[in-house]
Amino acid sequence: MKLIEPTMEYANEIQEYRQAFLKSGDSMDGCGGLRRFDDSQDWIDQVESLKKTETTPDNWVTCSQYIYVDEVTNKIVGVIQIRHYFNEFIEKYAGHIGYSVAPDERRKGYATKMLGLVLPECKRLGIDKVLICCLEGNEGSKRTILNNGGVYESTVFESNEKVNLERYWIEL
Repeated sequence: MKLIEPTMEYANEIQEYRQAFLKSGDSMDGCGGLRRFDDSQDWIDQVESLKKTETTPDNWVTCSQYIYVDEVTNKIVGVIQIRHYFNEFIEKYAGHIGYSVAPDERRKGYATKMLGLVLPECKRLGIDKVLICCLEGNEGSKRTILNNGGVYESTVFESNEKVNLERYWIEL
């Protein structure tokens, strides 16, 4: 397994990952809007633009985007995003990191491994305390966070989606 930035080398795999979520109807957390892009190059262009302050839209924050790839099959089993700082929404409802694992690859420990691999990058970015949020009742995501040292802070209600989100902090 390897955690890398997305490139066009994985264009087909990116779309396969996207289609798996569209078919299942699951949330694509940490994918930076991949749901909207039926062209991998368009998504990669957005990923590149979100790396720099001058090309990041006003309602977004700079981000680092990664794909978690099975080196034998080249299949993308997960996607994870680091948000470099907060805006008002991210501070309350999203946190520094969002991630997802392909529907047919869950319960194999991939999310825990991905999260563990990006935490040193957070430290390198100057983030000493990482906020991660998950849906109340999402036991897999909760275990992923706890397995990486997460400490529960609170639960907040996000009124647009009408969901409760649990907030956890990881000290680096």
